[in-house]
Amino acid sequence: MARHHIPQLLLSVALSLSTMVYAETIAGRIVGVSDGDTLTILDSTNTQFKIRLAAIDAPEKAQPFGQRGRQKLSNICYGKTANVIVISIDRFERPVGDVDCAGVNANEVMVQSGLAWVDPRYAKRHGHLFAIEEDARNTRRGLWADDNPMPPWEWRKSKRNK
Repeated sequence: MARHHIPQLLLSVALSLSTMVYAETIAGRIVGVSDGDTLTILDSTNTQFKIRLAAIDAPEKAQPFGQRGRQKLSNICYGKTANVIVISIDRFERPVGDVDCAGVNANEVMVQSGLAWVDPRYAKRHGHLFAIEEDARNTRRGLWADDNPMPPWEWRKSKRNK
């Protein structure tokens, strides 16, 4: 293939993927939970998708409440039938979406339990989550029991600067 055709080919693949994935629903069984905002779903064709929960950011595994967040998401979703409404693709090429596990909105429950922040950079379609987070803060649930919890995006930045 001629060198000048490669960028065109990549663009057409990216466009076809974006139209296929955005607003697509991925249905299947949850077969893995990486942390409090990332899980793996296996669809009916035995294809695995690593999914990032939209609008939230859970503590990293090594961060306070990171393991509790992973365990909570696992309790909500692992082994259950799930539907993911994909709303975007992140920089790691993972689908990002609203995750329903056996009738439970995992995005909301993670915030409600105090085990994830609403990430204001990505919450444009999820304004209702801010009230849920405020309630978790006011009742000091989960990470809000700490006097000064550090958002994961700041924690990651502090680790990069060391």
